[in-house]
Amino acid sequence: MQKIMKNLVGGLLLMVAGAVTGCSPKTAPQSEWIPLFNGRDLAGWTVKIKGYEAGENFGNTFRVEDGMMKVRYDAYDSLRNRYGHIFYKDTFSHYLLRVEYRFVGEQCPGGAGWAYRNSGVMIHGQSPESMEVDQDFPVSIEVQFLGGDAQGERSTLNVCTPGTNIVMDGRLILDHCIPSSSRTFRGEEWVTAEVEVRGSEVIRHIVNGDTVLVYNLPQLDERDSSYAKLLPPDGNKILSSGTISLQSESHPLDIRKVELKRL
Repeated sequence: MQKIMKNLVGGLLLMVAGAVTGCSPKTAPQSEWIPLFNGRDLAGWTVKIKGYEAGENFGNTFRVEDGMMKVRYDAYDSLRNRYGHIFYKDTFSHYLLRVEYRFVGEQCPGGAGWAYRNSGVMIHGQSPESMEVDQDFPVSIEVQFLGGDAQGERSTLNVCTPGTNIVMDGRLILDHCIPSSSRTFRGEEWVTAEVEVRGSEVIRHIVNGDTVLVYNLPQLDERDSSYAKLLPPDGNKILSSGTISLQSESHPLDIRKVELKRL
């Protein structure tokens, strides 16, 4: 009887401890932040620029200087629609991604008007090796980075959908881009962009701690030419995982942090 009472008391103490801390004794420790960019080189990343094979970093577009990943166009006479992306080596499904970025300098000659102070991070994307040589953007969900001028409003962390669609408030969205509710970031101001990704269940865009956009059910777009090639054998067009990549779209960009926490 004494042994039984001792076990009961021990169990009650564990339950009380769990109630106080907000977790059970078996709860796993919270995932740690994983740096995807090491601040020294582009190890673990693959460049894909339109018109070039995967792995060819034309003009040293993506480079590391001063501990930052930089997007630069000093080797370009004109952009010539050479949109680029740099892909991390692994694919992910449930995670929190954090990118700290800023726009700097002048836009590359030949860059489109819409690409001024425009870049982004692509999630749930295809692999760089599966892209066509002359493909502009990977089939993915784009978390769009936008910068503003001295006047006018221009939100950041909008969502764009190259080769994909999303669902918002129960409605399939066929528009290419949807604006967020963020404020405008001007000049060379640093911005902390976070993306909470829980497979296909929900995706949240967060700017400096504020949630500015929420959607779910990212999926392949049947209207896109890559649809048949990327559709899995089971015919499920819903995207629950994929690559992460950062863009070069004609405006110089500094990135000082890219890190991920598994959820």
